[in-house]
Amino acid sequence: MLKMLNLFREDVLFLVQNKYDIALVAFLSIATYAFLKARRKVNTSNKEDKIPGGLGLPFVGETFSFLSATNSTRGCYDFVRLRRKWYGKWFKTRMFGKIHVFVPSIEAAKKVFTNDFGEFNKGYIKSMATVVGEKSVFAVPIESHTRIRHVLSALFSMSSLSKFVEKFDQMLSQRLNKLEQNGKTFPVLPFTMKLTLDSMCNMLMSITEESLLQQILSDCAAVSDALLSVPLMIPGTTYYKGMKARQRLMEIFKEMIARRRSGKEYKDDFLQYLLERDSCPSSEKLEDSEIMDNLLTLLVSGQVSSAAAMMWSVKFLDENGEVLDKLREEQLDIAKNKQRGTSLSMEDINRMSYGLKVVKETLRMSNVVLWLPRVAQNDCTLDGVEMKKGWIVNVDATCIHFDPALYEDPMQFIPSRFDEMQKPYSFLPFGAGPRTCLGIEMAKLSMLVFLHRLTSGYEWTIEERDPSMEKTTHVPRLRSGLPITLKALTKNGK
Repeated sequence: MLKMLNLFREDVLFLVQNKYDIALVAFLSIATYAFLKARRKVNTSNKEDKIPGGLGLPFVGETFSFLSATNSTRGCYDFVRLRRKWYGKWFKTRMFGKIHVFVPSIEAAKKVFTNDFGEFNKGYIKSMATVVGEKSVFAVPIESHTRIRHVLSALFSMSSLSKFVEKFDQMLSQRLNKLEQNGKTFPVLPFTMKLTLDSMCNMLMSITEESLLQQILSDCAAVSDALLSVPLMIPGTTYYKGMKARQRLMEIFKEMIARRRSGKEYKDDFLQYLLERDSCPSSEKLEDSEIMDNLLTLLVSGQVSSAAAMMWSVKFLDENGEVLDKLREEQLDIAKNKQRGTSLSMEDINRMSYGLKVVKETLRMSNVVLWLPRVAQNDCTLDGVEMKKGWIVNVDATCIHFDPALYEDPMQFIPSRFDEMQKPYSFLPFGAGPRTCLGIEMAKLSMLVFLHRLTSGYEWTIEERDPSMEKTTHVPRLRSGLPITLKALTKNGK
């Protein structure tokens, strides 16, 4: 009873303190309660009862509690953490009208990911699918997904990644040097957000104009914020702002494509590559609407997670001096063999064996992808637990990454744990199976370049250690952005 009272209080407080779009959802939900009750009974079969949890109000379920956690400085995963404390590792809930089951085992993860597009399919809440676009590789059915993914994969070829490393390194080096010279404290997160977006805009569309980059940065932030919002097009709501930002971005892309197609503009970039495939078979090219939705997808997904991971790496290294010293030693050894002002090469990257372990441990602990949703296409069993058709199966990467049965001292930052091969499906920052993140190598490379330039060139002081999380984001990020002050290392690395 106390637990239910706490949940009710949580929901009411959220309605009182937040935007009216949520209040409207509550009103509509209550108004339709009688209709829902008349049309069907709440399913309480023995199969469901084997998974503990609370489904909350009809249709609405625990949506308000989830949005309350998302809108708090505890972060949206606090919703999961609290229910796991109440119910155990496996639990079910109802959000946004759907029953969700949080899956905590690598055995279940294996079955889900090896049966993607079969027994399971991608499962996003409506706002995620509509904000990035119905032609996004995130949202399309299997037939289109395979084709779009194949065409987009050219962006992540070895030659393309080599060019990316060079340009990203140049951009990063110049900006870090400027920040150190002015001596001012700056928050890491906004710096890495701008850095990653600018580098992606350059690579995708050759955009370098600062005013346009600022507009894209602002609009991508609004789109990202709308990914976990109530999908109501009401002025002032997060979803409304995100959809309007999406419209502005689509206009930018549309005008750019028109200039390229008319011959008024030519750039040697990924957009040009996509447009020049018009004469290819239909299985080897994208329509303009598909190009635009996937440009947005690449920008948002490539920016937010990588930028957050870079921020967390600075925090973790600062808190673990021995790890920082070992990483710096490796990076200085690489730096001393390069001429001043020259960019990193893929050969340099391949020498960063300990750096790669630091990257992996950062991704394990930061959990920039909290869980991976799939929809059960039929009744099935996962790790002995029965699922019903239509349920959302959330493979809980965070729970798996912090499982002491898989990682010794899981709350400690220990890159050397990756000296050994990890169990299959125990490391899921990029997902697994046929939907594994396309940008997996680019994300690792950008982090390695960032760590190299930071640790081989600078030491830093964290000026604020507030652990509060940023509100309304689907990626865990510190509210403070992690403000630091840089100081250049001397020639001997001290």
